[in-house]
Amino acid sequence: MTKIRSAQVTEVGGGFTFVEADLPGPGRGEVRVKVEAVGVCHTDHYFVNGGYPVEWPAVFGHEIAGRIDALGAGVTGWRVGDRVEVGWFGGNCGSCDACRAGDFIHCAQVKVPGWHYAGGYADATIVPATALARIPEGFSAVDAAPMGCAGVATFNSLRRSSARPGDLVAVLGIGGLGHLGIQFAAKMGFEVVAISRGTEKADLAKRLGAHHYIDSTANDPAQALQALGGAQVVLATAMSSAAMSGAIDGLKYNGELLVVGATPEPIEVSPFQILPSTKSVHGHPSGTAKDVEDTLRFAALTGVRPITEERPLEQINEAYQRVVDNQARYRVVLTTGN
Repeated sequence: MTKIRSAQVTEVGGGFTFVEADLPGPGRGEVRVKVEAVGVCHTDHYFVNGGYPVEWPAVFGHEIAGRIDALGAGVTGWRVGDRVEVGWFGGNCGSCDACRAGDFIHCAQVKVPGWHYAGGYADATIVPATALARIPEGFSAVDAAPMGCAGVATFNSLRRSSARPGDLVAVLGIGGLGHLGIQFAAKMGFEVVAISRGTEKADLAKRLGAHHYIDSTANDPAQALQALGGAQVVLATAMSSAAMSGAIDGLKYNGELLVVGATPEPIEVSPFQILPSTKSVHGHPSGTAKDVEDTLRFAALTGVRPITEERPLEQINEAYQRVVDNQARYRVVLTTGN
């Protein structure tokens, strides 16, 4: 391969168009990854529409699964041919206060593929070696790709939450994040409540491991959660701040609303709701490369897998629109044929 295709966006609100360029070589501390599969995340909608200060033209895509096919100078511990994942966490500076404390996800200059360098909507991309996570045997590239953002966001937030095995944990929303959150919560030993609009997803929620299902159009989720004893954690994956606000009263004492769904609208909460019972609203970023690797290992051990719609990279405009229109079931993954 001497040339690569990239699907780029040239301006705010623009569509994806393909361009061809010479195959780039990795610099010091970098590797070149031949992309096999890349997930389409709803956050790309904010990138495309100017929600992040990207430089145009831009190549997005931050759920990348593939193989290393070239090593830059100074890279150790990796070999050409290694199967790797690169997610939202795309590298860190190593010298800011957060990095010096070992808290790499909060790096002051954290890098995100598609934002700070070309992402995975391409045949190949160059990434810092610090961004790499190993893909375990038995995991396909299509299944691995969503674990770099949707998977690690749900797994990592739950394992670092206040919930312990046997606790009641609710997953708000059954989409690209939520359908993974239900699986991880069940495999971690929580009593799992799935919350969604209507009854369409009730059977799916049970198959994914939920013990209870709440139809938010027929029941008040907070009241229904309190009838079950109150949730230690509500994992908020739905792209609705109003739904998140409505779930706060469903928490038990010391409970937390754990926010992983990204939406710009404010969450409304009164001090009266959280002071007497020590409830909290807690945001959680995705996770480092090591967290992605832990997510993949846990998923491989327990059988957690994303439900995906697989499409060729050439269909990126149609695939992206399905995600924006909330029609995807449940993660769209593009493949390159590599």
